Amino acid sequence: MKAELQKTHFLTDGASLAGPDPLEILQELVAIPSVNPCGADLSGATYFEHGMTRWLTRFFSQLGTPFEVQEVADGRCNVVARLDVDPAAPTIMLEAHQDTVPVDGMTIAPFQPVLKGGRLYGRGACDVKGGMAAMLAAFARLATERPDGCANVIMACTCDEEFGATGARHLARSWRNDDRSESFLTSPPDFCIVAEPTDLNIIVAHRGVVRWKLQTLGLACHSSRPHEGVSAIYAMAEVIQALQKYAGELPERVGEHPLCGAPTLSIGRIVGGTSVNIVPHECEIEIDRRTSPGERSDQVLTELEAYLRGQTSVDFVMHPPWIDADSLADDQDPRWVDRLLQQIQAISGPREKLGAWYCTDASSLAAAGAQAVVYGPGSIAQAHTADEWIEIEQLRQACETYYQFCLRPIDMQSPA
Repeated sequence: MKAELQKTHFLTDGASLAGPDPLEILQELVAIPSVNPCGADLSGATYFEHGMTRWLTRFFSQLGTPFEVQEVADGRCNVVARLDVDPAAPTIMLEAHQDTVPVDGMTIAPFQPVLKGGRLYGRGACDVKGGMAAMLAAFARLATERPDGCANVIMACTCDEEFGATGARHLARSWRNDDRSESFLTSPPDFCIVAEPTDLNIIVAHRGVVRWKLQTLGLACHSSRPHEGVSAIYAMAEVIQALQKYAGELPERVGEHPLCGAPTLSIGRIVGGTSVNIVPHECEIEIDRRTSPGERSDQVLTELEAYLRGQTSVDFVMHPPWIDADSLADDQDPRWVDRLLQQIQAISGPREKLGAWYCTDASSLAAAGAQAVVYGPGSIAQAHTADEWIEIEQLRQACETYYQFCLRPIDMQSPA
């Protein structure tokens, strides 16, 4: 580990910031492949979070803060560290995910961080190792200084955000588990900041997502006598037409959220048949439904299935969703959000409270009883791109904001 735990770095205006340099941390993190295969049957050194988890355990060991490794599934782990300063102080959680999307089609070397023109390039630089590096640097500075009046701080580095959000859900369950001996997270934190690229704005509401497979069934036969069989692909075409119609009706059916817009439905994948000379006996699609704050996914699925059965005469099966992530409602304690916005603006200039069309770990934490918002360096326009990058100035501003926010939390005794 090259990043030292004590160092001074600088913003472009010349102001000095104490503590470890988030840029050096980010360079190390980008160089560690942690690709989420996103459901594909892939393995090897490039995939999953193993290298990141090893790096994080060394980081927290060197720092000397208590931490735990939570195995979520098949060796995929959350790493959670805790800084306890004052039992009477509020507890703030800083959360970022370890995994990245795949690197297919990238036009730069994904795991060779390159500094150029005030930016750092590489897979995960923006989504979301930049946010993690800023949080880790702020956490390390707080742990080293232990300043008076500081909040208690939890640094949570979760797995599998890009496909199943299983890491954040496991983390949230750890403070809801009746057997508190399994974790040192014995209650929800008072406030959570989830790192995602927000251009240093605060996301106070975002859509949820539910994804599932729908299968049509037919009867296979020789393609020279198609009348003797039933084509599952033709049946799926009827379903797809109904789904397209339903998607167009969603804004009117549900309405538009003032921050997140209208909910959406999209078909992202289709597979069917075994050979061109066989009438296909099955066909399968994968559906992505983005839910608005206030919608429940179980009701969404029930309503859609009833709609399809009423609109088609097709034999189909709705499989259980493999991801079911809640939306984030803009109902946080305004004291926390206003305090964070005040701190951001003091460092980065005017910023806003916004909504987002995508989904994050914040909704899983909020569903388990924690106040949660999304804030971090970088632009969502650079996430998942072929030449992913982050502005170094935003990286350092976010680091200072995380530090200052934890340094001066709100007074929990003041009225909301």
